[in-house]
Amino acid sequence: MSEKTSSISGFYKLPVDERRKILSEFSGLTLEEIETLEKTGSLDIDVADKLIENVVSTLEIPVGIAVNFLINGKDYLIPMAIEEASVVAACSNAARMARLGGGFTASATESIMIGQIQIYDYGNLTELQEKILNMKSEILDIANSKSNTLVKLNGGAKDIQLRRLSDRARSAVLHILVDVKDAMGANIVNTMCEAIAPVIEDKCHCRTNLRILSNLTPHRMAHASAVFPKDAIGGEDVVSRIVLASDMASVDPYRAATHNKGIMNGIDAVVLATMNDWRAVEANAHTYTHISDSLSLTRYRATPEGDLMGEINIPISVGTVGGSTNAVPKASLFRKILGVKSAREFSEVLASVGLAQNFAALRALVSEGIQRGHMSLHARNVAITAGAKGNEVEEIAGAMIAAKRISVSYAAELLKKLRNN
Repeated sequence: MSEKTSSISGFYKLPVDERRKILSEFSGLTLEEIETLEKTGSLDIDVADKLIENVVSTLEIPVGIAVNFLINGKDYLIPMAIEEASVVAACSNAARMARLGGGFTASATESIMIGQIQIYDYGNLTELQEKILNMKSEILDIANSKSNTLVKLNGGAKDIQLRRLSDRARSAVLHILVDVKDAMGANIVNTMCEAIAPVIEDKCHCRTNLRILSNLTPHRMAHASAVFPKDAIGGEDVVSRIVLASDMASVDPYRAATHNKGIMNGIDAVVLATMNDWRAVEANAHTYTHISDSLSLTRYRATPEGDLMGEINIPISVGTVGGSTNAVPKASLFRKILGVKSAREFSEVLASVGLAQNFAALRALVSEGIQRGHMSLHARNVAITAGAKGNEVEEIAGAMIAAKRISVSYAAELLKKLRNN
């Protein structure tokens, strides 16, 4: 028997069936496991094979609908793709409470992305700045020549900025500010940077290195706020506790990491359902806290009436055109269900979802505790893992919760007794 190796020449050239055969032999897959691999759901395997490399299957993620959302006076049903229990339920419940206070008020800025061109071996910085300034019109013209569509929509490259980096970086960076309208914008911004760089080298007698967009978008911000009535959320003590927890997150990085993760639980789920780049959205949000005045993306305070006012300010770069959002049928369907007409409206919805999810987590933490609701749903997942089906799932989950023993082994034990009876 030959020794197994992951060094496979031309794997990407093989048909999907051949890749699966190699994978099966390497990993010792059973016939049942191979059949599971072949199930691809609604995403046609031929489409998947064109989206990424070396495709062997697809992965279905549960998609739930967050209800009760009222944003800027408009009702939304919000698709959320996520595997974590309690997120959709908590988000919907938070939106219900916010609705009692008038719903969410949201806004977003223009869709300005930043392209970066790293410059080195430039000699005198003052002279470089002067040359770049004199070239501004030419630089913008070169950038805009790469997208007639954006220019026709009154978008495109709008401005430039030159920054000197630290001595350790040994370079300066030119920023190209581009209004990408309803696109996420990565491809066009990268194309613009690559077109501009050779001209900079030639006319400024320097060298360029990196030529790529930044996923940090401080010019592309979304804001949302909501009032959560004190009587709906547990009284003034809960209000004060949430404010206290929020203040901690604004200064303590250990708490801020978990606090902001709760925000992204909601936002990422919507971004994934619409096949936008959730990794860029994550990086954007977490990096932004390094240049803002708070480690937390949300803030809470008590109103004069004693209710809870929550706010979120978050950079968001998402698109409603281009990318996988139109290539994958279900992503297009979920965007239709969501009903957003522009990237700015989409950002407003995402900010509202992030605020709702964060509020729900904080309320649980300062009152009954995060585990109560979370573990109830987690118990169902454990029961399913142990083999429970249909009505067995709720019965086994309920028994585990009552016994305060939630584990696959205990679920299997309960399931065996249930079926024997």
